[in-house]
Amino acid sequence: MFRTRLASIWVAALLLLSAGFFVQNQPQQAQAQTREELEARVDATTDQIKNLQDEIKRLEGQLTTTAAQRQTLQTAVKGLDLQIQKLQKSLSLTQTQISQKDKDIKNLGANILTTEDQIETSQTQVADTLRELDHMTEDSMVSALLGGGTLASFFDQAISLATVRSELQNKILDLSALRTNLSTSKKSAEQKRLELKNLQSTLSDQKLGVAATRSTQSTLLTQTQNKEAEYQALIAQKKAEQAAFESELVRLASGLGAADTTTAPGAARGILNWPLAAVTITQNFGNTAFAASGAYNGQGHNGIDFRAAVGTPVKAALSGTVQEINQGAVKYCQYGKWVLVKHDNGLTSLYAHLSGISVVKGQRVATGETLGLAGDTGYATGPHLHFTVYVSSAVTFKQYTCNSGAVAFIPIAPLNAYLNPLSYLPAL
Repeated sequence: MFRTRLASIWVAALLLLSAGFFVQNQPQQAQAQTREELEARVDATTDQIKNLQDEIKRLEGQLTTTAAQRQTLQTAVKGLDLQIQKLQKSLSLTQTQISQKDKDIKNLGANILTTEDQIETSQTQVADTLRELDHMTEDSMVSALLGGGTLASFFDQAISLATVRSELQNKILDLSALRTNLSTSKKSAEQKRLELKNLQSTLSDQKLGVAATRSTQSTLLTQTQNKEAEYQALIAQKKAEQAAFESELVRLASGLGAADTTTAPGAARGILNWPLAAVTITQNFGNTAFAASGAYNGQGHNGIDFRAAVGTPVKAALSGTVQEINQGAVKYCQYGKWVLVKHDNGLTSLYAHLSGISVVKGQRVATGETLGLAGDTGYATGPHLHFTVYVSSAVTFKQYTCNSGAVAFIPIAPLNAYLNPLSYLPAL
């Protein structure tokens, strides 16, 4: 009876070990074939991504060259054309990256299911064999020996039993490793899903950017009737309005007295993040060359300006709450469309001349979250982002009357409450 039971244990153990080998290796062979196919597809996708990235880089170079040229209707239209091409290439790039991430997630999902099946099968086999081994007690060994077995056969059976137990322990360790692999695969899949979500958000921004750029181009051609003289008249009108607005803003700020700046953090690089993915500063804070020309009533520029084509996503420099927005931009007047974000550390940041706004008043935003799209609304003589940093406690709001008679809503603060953004942004 003992020998029959021991034989059944050996058979079960052999079945367990061979089944375990089959479970663990056969799917791996199938996965290897699938992996080879997947790697080939990924390589092709990677090549496509690189080609798109190279094309975007080339277009960015052309955009930089165009932006540096003298302002004419031709260069303005060319710049918008290039921006549309760049955004369309960016759309294709993001869609390709989303497709690649989707394939990765599907492959991980298949691996997770395979691992779960391996664990379930192995657990069942281990449980069945352990139940059989439980019947093998020391008493049954002694009984077998006293019943006529030899000492050698006893030790052979004991060694065999010890071997089976050892192999079962190894099998249990393998199960633990399978669980670890499953956990790692799940975490990887969750990370890829998060990346996919971010890519989808980027895709939405790029689609809006294309639409905004096309709208700007259409408006420009309608306003100028494709005539250079009309375009230059628009530029002159915007410059005049800019000078008038900045002068009035300084006058209003001067009338507010001095602010308590101790509620804001001291200057330290890296407190804020760059509000754009690619950074080119076209006008600094304070007494710039433009300020020296007579603008700003001799008080200097109250923020910094970044080169940013129409439709470029504008990001929150730090997490915070959207304190105010202005969707109703007045033609050739003040900041155009803008977003004001109040941060938790005593700073407030302004993002102005936007072509579109993606957030609402009172909304909580994270660092790097898209607030809107760059543009040239308001008095801007060309597409750019105006970025101002204030002492939060000093910010108030004012109804400003434009030269046209229209009224616009603007944030203002005492002169000493306008802080140099470069004191808080990362080093270039």
